[in-house]
Amino acid sequence: MNSTIWTDLLGVPFQQRFYNVAGHRTRVLEAGEGAPLVFLHGTGGHAEAYMRNIAEHAKHFHVYSIDMLGHGYTDKPADADYTMALWSDHIVAFLDTIGAKRASLSGESLGAMVSAWTAIRHPQRVASLVMNTGILAPPNEKGRAELLDVLERSRKAAGQLTREAVKARMQWLMFEPEKTLTDEIIDIRFKIYSQPGMAAVMGKIAATVLGGVTDEAFCRRWMNPEVMRDIQCPTLVLWTRHNPGQPVELAQEAMKFIPRAELVVLEHSAHWPQWEEPENFNAAHLEFLRKSVAA
Repeated sequence: MNSTIWTDLLGVPFQQRFYNVAGHRTRVLEAGEGAPLVFLHGTGGHAEAYMRNIAEHAKHFHVYSIDMLGHGYTDKPADADYTMALWSDHIVAFLDTIGAKRASLSGESLGAMVSAWTAIRHPQRVASLVMNTGILAPPNEKGRAELLDVLERSRKAAGQLTREAVKARMQWLMFEPEKTLTDEIIDIRFKIYSQPGMAAVMGKIAATVLGGVTDEAFCRRWMNPEVMRDIQCPTLVLWTRHNPGQPVELAQEAMKFIPRAELVVLEHSAHWPQWEEPENFNAAHLEFLRKSVAA
């Protein structure tokens, strides 16, 4: 499929910036003014996951779409222990770097888990939270099989890098990849993965996170729904009807632990609703955020 992300940013003042965040060079796509809103991508992802959302959100917020540690063009320390704590600490250090006492965090998949853990560990820093297709609850049997599938696709993309391997990995994210997976976004990810040393770090992160969600010890530590009782801020659980790994029913049960949570389910997307259903995503997302920030 041929289309370009640049049409989504026509007329929008935005920039790519590199911040020094606690000694780590951190890449950010940035636009807008007002209260800070931080977008966090999923495992193996990058800031471009939100290219179809930046313009609309920049009308109301100062938007930062970040490459998390080990991802995109942000630093990738080979010896780092890539856990929710490491990524959460990096996000808090980023808020310190930009001088933000508090921010709204919106994460997809791994980014949702990192956002949630940031709200749990640093409640005073998170004004509102969106958990997009990822929640702190272990998958069921069908979900484990689907996550093992994406782990294998990730290993192939990291271990023997080809454009076709990257395409296969990204198809897992989409409900209708033949309609929504563009040549351009595949090319972007292929170029990111082609960086020296990237394959080893991506393989490590995929094994830790995607492999971890099928491991009991990992789930007890990082995917225990009961810890979400400590999330103090307003929370949107933004789900999809076709989310692989975690069905709507699992999200509905898990979110009962969150004191101030609401649920929105989008009907025509899988693991990247912000990309597959940008208009519906933007509308639901902004309605929640603007209401939460105004409260």
